[in-house]
Amino acid sequence: MIPKTMAAVLLTGHGDFDRLDYRTDVPVPQPKTGEVLIRVAASAVNNTDINTRIGWYSKKIEVAPGAADSAQVDTADASWSGVPLQFPRIQGADACGHIVAVGPGGDAGRIGERVLVRNMLRSYVDWRPYECWTYGSEIDGGFAQFTVAPAREVYAVPCDWSDAELASIPCAWSTAENMLHRAGVGAERVLVTGASGGVGSAAVQLAKRRGAEVIALCAAEKAAEVRALGADRTIDRGQDLVAALGQGSVDVVIDMVGGPGFGALLDVLRLGGRYAVAGAIAGPICELDLRTLYLKDLALFGCTFQEDAVFANLIRYIEAGEIRPVVSKTYPLSQIAQAQADFMSKKHTGKLVLIPPQVAE
Repeated sequence: MIPKTMAAVLLTGHGDFDRLDYRTDVPVPQPKTGEVLIRVAASAVNNTDINTRIGWYSKKIEVAPGAADSAQVDTADASWSGVPLQFPRIQGADACGHIVAVGPGGDAGRIGERVLVRNMLRSYVDWRPYECWTYGSEIDGGFAQFTVAPAREVYAVPCDWSDAELASIPCAWSTAENMLHRAGVGAERVLVTGASGGVGSAAVQLAKRRGAEVIALCAAEKAAEVRALGADRTIDRGQDLVAALGQGSVDVVIDMVGGPGFGALLDVLRLGGRYAVAGAIAGPICELDLRTLYLKDLALFGCTFQEDAVFANLIRYIEAGEIRPVVSKTYPLSQIAQAQADFMSKKHTGKLVLIPPQVAE
């Protein structure tokens, strides 16, 4: 039986943890035509949830997320899309759960499927290129007991993984796969920054799956864990990258870090090398020597929009047993503030996952 109300975390505005309001009286959403209702089993923590909460996407913020001051945020451009966020909002870019209802005219045969929601949704923008709604930003997401999503973008995933493992996939792994897809990574030398994080650890595994030699940039104390994921070599993030690797020694850079180390990443790329970026956890403002860019014939890829093949590929990799996420810790949904604080401390490897209260069958 589907209850009338549910537990959920409402984001009430841009700001600190006090903007996260855990409630148990939130109305259960109703699926519209073309949508399904999902009972959420798990939802992982991601950079984008925190960045959206603190308003880091506002161009007025020029520092790393951990140093951002929400008082400086321009609410007019503090979301992925550049359109003001609508509050209250249920965040959560990831959702693993079971379909429990379908919208009018929907396929009732899907009820009971264990599913993942594609986090970069195209249904709501008529599948136009380079446009998407972000699950948990432009619409309500997975930090709740129930959620709705477009049926066409909800994927059944037959596998023996735990709910927490599956919930680790949508945002982080699609971000990593998208960078590799856009940069056309194959059996070549790839440098992955932030390699112990959710996206970085995914990129290590996904690049190895493509036959790449993977060099991983991470904290020294996490090097053994990152090598266990498949990295051929690790480099301490405090090292001089050019001294460690040499000029022009890498084919592709997969970057989630940005910040002051950006210039060195281009220095280690070979002539005709490719750089793909989908984050800036060390800061969004970088210094670029245009001579490096054009004299080395480099290609730079900014990666947000995802072609349909990206998420479909991930589902295929799961079903074939070719990848496996690392879940560092799980938390009750009510402990979201602690989970996000732990996430921001960057002391873990892999993913932190939130588990909502179980709903009686």
